[in-house]
Amino acid sequence: MTAGRRYALGLVLVALLDAAVTALLPEALRREGWLALLLALLVQAPLGWWLVESVGTSRMPAVWVVGMLARLALVALAGLVLVPALGLRAEGLLIPLALLLMVFVLLEGVVLMVQHSRVETR
Repeated sequence: MTAGRRYALGLVLVALLDAAVTALLPEALRREGWLALLLALLVQAPLGWWLVESVGTSRMPAVWVVGMLARLALVALAGLVLVPALGLRAEGLLIPLALLLMVFVLLEGVVLMVQHSRVETR
């Protein structure tokens, strides 16, 4: 399996797990939970794919930096613009958003570690 396919599979699994957890949240926090998942996926999916595809090239460090700055900008935008504009609870949006982005960054690391290790995978 290619790194891109592993990444896509991991992204889908994390999103499904988060969707299940979000569905169990109290009604008052579900809206923020769904928005956090949507925002994280909209930003993370292309950034992660870009990083996975750039490994082994000279542009990889720049891709990584741009991705980290984009994630930071997303959290800042969510906290400073979306929360007040939509009347959301800050903790209901920002905590799941930050956690999802962290899990997605860890997923990138795992995918790349498996791809570039000498361990045989099936």
